[in-house]
Amino acid sequence: MTGTATRPAFITGGSSGIGLALARQLSARGHPVALFARNADRLTDAVASMPNARAYPCDVADRATCEAAVTQAIADFGAPGWAIANAGIAEPGEFMSQDIAAHEAQMQTNYMGALYFAKACADAMGDGRLVFVSSGAAFFGIYGYSAYAPSKFALRGLAEVLRVELAPRISVTLAYPPDTDTPQLAAEARTKPAVTKAITAGGGLWTPENVAAAILKRADKGRFTVAPGAQMTALLWLHSLAAPALRAWQAGVVRKHRR
Repeated sequence: MTGTATRPAFITGGSSGIGLALARQLSARGHPVALFARNADRLTDAVASMPNARAYPCDVADRATCEAAVTQAIADFGAPGWAIANAGIAEPGEFMSQDIAAHEAQMQTNYMGALYFAKACADAMGDGRLVFVSSGAAFFGIYGYSAYAPSKFALRGLAEVLRVELAPRISVTLAYPPDTDTPQLAAEARTKPAVTKAITAGGGLWTPENVAAAILKRADKGRFTVAPGAQMTALLWLHSLAAPALRAWQAGVVRKHRR
């Protein structure tokens, strides 16, 4: 990609977790960094931890606010060479007891927020790298994720289309992080049903730094997918074939917990 080595990196959800780790690693390479997130205080702390970084407090779920923040960052730094849509929220819950508002909020942030950000960046960047951070929940239906999983399935669909439409000008990468030690994972635990905890247990826990390094390594090479770890790699390649077995296994977990 022309000049991406010195062009700025724009990252949503950049105040903590994987987003912050990505920002620090790109900053260490010499990229100016623009961080977008809702929590202004955490953003201030984040930009203070690296050189040539600026904070753009905004809620990516609000189109006007997201577009205005990207426009300001472009005015400050120039068009991005990297645009990473990482912001996301997760609130697990059982479909029959979870309010529709939870579904709307997760779709609006996880999918629409990524869409708003990607469009604003792609319109300006000419060429470069566009990265979407999805989830293993985009591979198959998981008990307790009726609000979260569809937003990540939708994000996967967007990335699949843009991979074709934007090539070769913009390289698109879609990441499927395993469970990562982030504030979002801690927040998920507060509402995660017992069945969901049993289903998602045992996959190990990655650090944000290791996940970020895996994402950048694959994106640097122009690869479309990033699936760190054996579990995510297996799901990436085998999820369609394994879907019946995964459904049967989940049904067994549900029966056990309902006895």
